[in-house]
Amino acid sequence: MAATTLQKPSLYDQLCALPNGVRGEIINGQLRTQPRPTGPHTLASSRLGSDIEGPYSRGRGGPGGWWIIDEPEVHFIPDREVEVPDIAGWRKERMPRLPDGHRFQVVPDWVCEILSPATKSTDREEKMPIYASFGVAYSWLVDPKTRTLEAYALTDGKWLPLGIYRDDDVVRVAPFDRVSIHLMDLWV
Repeated sequence: MAATTLQKPSLYDQLCALPNGVRGEIINGQLRTQPRPTGPHTLASSRLGSDIEGPYSRGRGGPGGWWIIDEPEVHFIPDREVEVPDIAGWRKERMPRLPDGHRFQVVPDWVCEILSPATKSTDREEKMPIYASFGVAYSWLVDPKTRTLEAYALTDGKWLPLGIYRDDDVVRVAPFDRVSIHLMDLWV
């Protein structure tokens, strides 16, 4: 009698099978999970996204020409390197249409991670280098606890700091420097 071999589900199959309320990503070939974000995290993400989405995605009071998406599943390497930034943006000239499904396979032009105690080191030490290696042009780190926004531009494969902004600063920062963002609105 032949032995039956059970095939272990792929990392992506495991990611898809996570229970409700658990977020997951495949980072450097490992499945990583975390609970849903806290209130301050969600508030900062929602408000920042809406500040950018109106002028840059819809063209209301700004230039338009972007897709601004909350928590897209970005497949840098299909089903093997799958990050989920809190917010990401694509220039419509590079990605004229949104994908029909949930898999984004075009590298974003901008990503934003909202830092929390559970994700801070992963976002900064693991995901930032991944974003750089795949050519994401801009990256922002927003920390509701320290009330900061750190902005970076990719230059020669390395992150160049554009600035660290705090508390109640009103900022204009690339790639969204045609509108003012009131940081005070992001904090509880």
